[in-house]
Amino acid sequence: MSRILAIDYGRKRTGIAVSDTLQMIANGLTTVPTHQLLTFILEYVEKEPVERILVGLPKQMNNEVSENMKHIEPFVRSLKKKLPEMPIEYVDERFTSVLAHRTMLEAGLKKKDRQNKALVDEISATIILQTYLENKRFSNY
Repeated sequence: MSRILAIDYGRKRTGIAVSDTLQMIANGLTTVPTHQLLTFILEYVEKEPVERILVGLPKQMNNEVSENMKHIEPFVRSLKKKLPEMPIEYVDERFTSVLAHRTMLEAGLKKKDRQNKALVDEISATIILQTYLENKRFSNY
């Protein structure tokens, strides 16, 4: 099997997570400056088998997409042009930052580490991916 890649897109930096090849476990991969994101992904899929890419869909509480979507859509269009055969899906990312902070707190990270925004972005991408994997697993039962 191939990996699934998840993106928590941000205007300055973007968190990236990847599944194992069995698509059971989500792992934080890295955080990259957003202006280098497309290059990073293209290089990654050259080296690793990737089945699909998930992009966090920024929704508000009223279920409408947030303003950040105007930055995400051009990126996704560019990604689709470069990887036309790659399935790219949006996944609701509401509460991932809150969950990331809670995860860091429960893991016992020091306050300074919890303030590391790059780590929050990477954990958020991991949560997006893990949620997707769990939903996929349970829908197959």
